Order: sequence, then C-alpha cells, then structure tokens
Amino acid sequence: MGNCCSDVDGGMAAVGGTAASAASATSNQDEAVDHFLKKTGFHGGYSQIELSFSASDLRDRDVFSKSDPMLVIYTKGKDGTLTEVGRTEVVLNSLNPTWITKHTIAYHFETVQTMLFHVFDVDTQFHNIDVKMLQLDEQQFLGEASCTLSEIVTKSNRSLTLDLVHRGSSTSTHLRQHGKLTVHAEERVSSKTTIEMILRCSDLESKDLLSKSDPFLVISKLVESGDPVPVCKTEVIKNDLKPTWKPIFLNIQQVGSKENPLVIECFNFNSSGKHDLIGKAEKSLAELEKIHSRREGENLYLPTLVGHSLQNKVLKSRIFVDKFSENVQHTFLDYLAGGFELNFMVAIDFTASNGNPRLPDSLHYIDPSGRPNAYQRAIHEVGEVLQFYDADKHFPAWGFGARPIDGPVSHCFNLNGSSNYCEVDGIQGIMMAYTSALFNVSLAGPTLFGPIISNAALLASQSLTSGAKKYFVLLIITDGVVTDLQETKDAIVKASDLPLSILIVGVGGADFKEMEILDADKGERLESSTGRVASRDIVQFVPLRDVQAGEISVVQALLAELSTQFLMYMRSRDIKPTT
Repeated sequence: MGNCCSDVDGGMAAVGGTAASAASATSNQDEAVDHFLKKTGFHGGYSQIELSFSASDLRDRDVFSKSDPMLVIYTKGKDGTLTEVGRTEVVLNSLNPTWITKHTIAYHFETVQTMLFHVFDVDTQFHNIDVKMLQLDEQQFLGEASCTLSEIVTKSNRSLTLDLVHRGSSTSTHLRQHGKLTVHAEERVSSKTTIEMILRCSDLESKDLLSKSDPFLVISKLVESGDPVPVCKTEVIKNDLKPTWKPIFLNIQQVGSKENPLVIECFNFNSSGKHDLIGKAEKSLAELEKIHSRREGENLYLPTLVGHSLQNKVLKSRIFVDKFSENVQHTFLDYLAGGFELNFMVAIDFTASNGNPRLPDSLHYIDPSGRPNAYQRAIHEVGEVLQFYDADKHFPAWGFGARPIDGPVSHCFNLNGSSNYCEVDGIQGIMMAYTSALFNVSLAGPTLFGPIISNAALLASQSLTSGAKKYFVLLIITDGVVTDLQETKDAIVKASDLPLSILIVGVGGADFKEMEILDADKGERLESSTGRVASRDIVQFVPLRDVQAGEISVVQALLAELSTQFLMYMRSRDIKPTT
C-alpha cells in the first residue's frame, strides 16, 4: 500500500485494516517482514518469479518421428519429499523444444528452494488428453535436472543451463547425459516506479464545535464500474485547518497508470468512525504533478443536495502538492542481476563456558555418530543459504575467546590456523577449520565481540573503497553474554555506515537478554559512547533453542530482515544496480 499510513494509533490504520489487524500481520517472522516491505514500498526477499523453459539435444525415443516432450516441475523438501507443482504443454516432434507454459513460484531469500525437473516423451495416443490428466508412468522418461532457485536468480541474465541426466536402471549409480535444460527467471513486478508526494490543504472548514477539525486524506482509484477503491490513507493531524501531511508513496501498479483518475477525499476524524467529509477533488497523478509544477492549489468541492439532485459546491478550501517525485524502486533481485554479491563471514565462540570439547556435555563436542552440534548446525543452515550469493565461496572464518598453542588469549584469530589469511573454501572448509581449531587452541575467555566486528568492518570498508559490488554478512555464534557491551555497541554504530549486516546465534542455556539490546528490533536504536546513533539497524539476534521445536527455522528467523537491510543500505546511498 506504500507508506501511506504513518499513524496507526488514532484510527488511523491503513485502509483495509485496523490497528489490530496490523498487529496480527506482524505476528510471525515471515508476515512481519512481508508487512514491512509492502509498507515501505520495498520488494525485498519475497518476490513472485516466473520460470520459462527450453531444452536442446533431447533423446529421440520415437521410431518414425522425433520425441514429443513435456516438462514436469517439482519442489523438493528438506526431507527429500517431492511435490509436483506444474506441467508444461506437449511440444510435438521436437528435440529442441521451447515450452510456452510458464511456472510462477514465490522466491524466498531466506530458504533454500530446491527444484527438480523431469522431461517425458508423451506417446501419440495421449496427445488429446489434458496434460494434468496424464499418467507419468505411461510416458517415456527422457531425463532429469535439479537446481536451487537461488542458483537461477543469481545469474546475471537469470538463465541457468543444466545437464539432463538419466539412470540406466533404478539401481544404477551411473548417470548418462541426454541433452540440456535451460531455465530462465523473470521477476513479476508490474511497475517499479513509485511516486512520492507531500500534500497540504488550506482554509479547511471546521467541523468540530469546540476545536478545529482533525483532518486526514483518503486516496482512491476509480475502477471500471466508477466506484472508488481506497489505496492510500494519510495520518490524522489534530486541530489544524491548514495541515501538511507526511510523505505518501504510491506505486504506479496500485493505481494502474499516471493518467487514471484518483479521488482525494479530506475527512474530519471522529472516534465514532463516522468521519465528516470536508471536501474532495478528482485528479490523476499526472494532474497532481502539474499542480506541483504550477505551485498553485486546487479547490476542493463538496457534493451538496440542491433540490432533488447532487451538485458539486466549490469550496474555499484548497489542496496543494508540495512535493512530487518519481523514482524507480529497484528490487533485491535487480541488484543480484547487476552483479552484487553477499559475502559470508563467520566467527565462533571458543570461550571456556562452552565446556571441554572432549566431553559429550560440551557445546563444542564432536559426536562420532556425525550428529552436528549447535555450532555446526548454525554454520550449515545459514551458510547453505548464503553460499549461493557469494561467487568465489571463499569465506573469512575466525574464532574468539581462546588461547592458541603457546600464545595469549586471542579475541580474533584465523580459524584455519594461518597468520596470513582468514579465508577457507566453502561451507565444508569452515567445518573442517572449526574441527581442527578445537584441537589446536585452549578454550579461555572473556566473550568479546568488539575485535571481531571491527575486523569484519575493516573488510567491508576496504571493499567499499575499492568500489566492489559486495555486501558483507557476519555470522557470530556464541554461548554467552558479551562482556564488552559498550565496545560492541561502538563497533556496531561505526559499522552501520558500511555494507555490513551482523547475524548472531545464541547457543546453550545462557541468559541472552543483553544480546537483544544489540538487535534494534527489540529496543532503542544503538548509541555509541560518544552519543552517536546507529544510522540503521544491522543486527539480527536469535537464540537457537527458541526455534528448535517450532516451524520457523533458525535460518528464516535470522535472515528475515537481511534483504531489507541490504536494500536500505543501497537506497540510503543512492546506489543503483547496473546491468
């Protein structure tokens, strides 16, 4: 709805909902982020993606003609369960088909969405049957391919070509290549153009006996029937006959086009819900733009009953457009297509409170059965999502709160044991370096975040200076309360100006209340020891135990705001994607 309602408190909730419904919209992580993105005009981690498909060099299974291929699309759950989500049409007599049927899927940044594609040759006897009714076991299997949705959308042209493979038998492990499948993704956004307006009125009529009116605006579009459909509402300004409202944002797709007529109604707010119409105007966005350029107001009118007919009485009251700007709101996927990357970094707590790694009750215990400990789980679940957005998959990895062999306690050491470089190769490289470090350092303390955050900020700052298209994501996994709280706040406030977000996972049974202070979602915006306030919220915190039994995974809880933080950074610095 755009940022059209800034005051939910006074009745003054967004059109189509009340303060209660606005609260319920934020009742879980997914809905909270979705609500925030829509409210601010952002299109962050939630996008509708349209997939289109083509294939080449398919197997020819027909004797007197070429194969008649059809594609079946599946999603694959974490447990390996396949769910069929769509089928294309049958393309007759072709080994290089381009299917017309598209498939639309919701892209979620914070999850790994695995897709599987099966290609079948549909026998001639079934050509007159709706593809939805076809029994797949009666068709000839031509090959399969698999990928994640992230792998497609991170390509600069949003196209991914996959090898189609076929097993010789159900028990065979040998895969034979039989052609290629190309999957292309397009983001379904009708318009990325957003209009920002500041509206003002003068000489409004007072509708209240003992005070001035409490005016607010409702903007509606006119549909084909001629009926108005509300699309935007301002806040209520109390006791004011010449109000200036906060900026409102309208996406072009909300109103159809700049030429479509809009009805702008000014009401006097009443707590009973029966608001008094003060006056109205009917103008398109194009006409409102002209009012702004002329710097002249437009008179409001009031439908008035004269005899048996309604006539529009022109009022002394006028509406002005103090600001009218048109901007393209680029999406997260636009930046990916423009070559931007997310660079993953990880820091692991090696303080003594974790317990002796050789004992089963330690949070660092490496189970011989292969069952991952809490640290390994967090690394894997966050890393498997973010790895697709990092081109070289060389991840900086550090430890803190431990004493390397024959050395003092270090609050930021390279996990790989090197004194020269901090990067490891891939998620598996992090896992191996973590396991190795457990046998090469002595757990110590205290728990300090300042040095780790400062080190990550240095990498982000160097990247920014070099002009690289990178945004850094630091994952800190810890078992205890940070003991350098003010130093940590100082480091976070300083880093808030950099292309950096910090994800903190708390493991074990410690009291993490102080950690929540670092997450601005749960408290005031962070302030440094010098009184400087963070320019934006860059920290997300979640205790691992909170999400073990629930439906929301630690990854979803942690990454829910990451794409929004990315967009806020890019837009606040007017950084635009280039293709």
